[in-house]
Amino acid sequence: MSTIKKIQAEIVEDFGMFDDWMQKYEYLIDLGNELAPIKEQYKTEDNLIKGCQSRVWLHAEHTQGKIIFTADSDAIMTKGIVAILINVLSNQAPKDIATAKLDFINEIGLKDQLSPTRANGLVSMIKKMKLYAIAFNN
Repeated sequence: MSTIKKIQAEIVEDFGMFDDWMQKYEYLIDLGNELAPIKEQYKTEDNLIKGCQSRVWLHAEHTQGKIIFTADSDAIMTKGIVAILINVLSNQAPKDIATAKLDFINEIGLKDQLSPTRANGLVSMIKKMKLYAIAFNN
């Protein structure tokens, strides 16, 4: 089981292989296409992330001391963004998720490449994942 820090380092390394942001966007889209589908029963109003320009559903389950996230979005780029967050935070302990510093976002320059509304969506996704972690930790 990889730690959040190790997974982030792998993502930074993966993004370092690309020369420009067009290639990085294509990689994000690929990650979104590879995202395990969320069950239709979880595509509810309660699971919609507020603050996202597109519709993003996020579901969390606490099992055997770990949180498993599933998600979907109606926008392919946003789906890639939530996929990368799931890669980092899913299957981790609630305490580790709640306290994780997601430095990889700045290291790969993702936030700088997003429109203000997408950047707000990214922050909203992280906030929701950390809120799940805090709730499951208590």
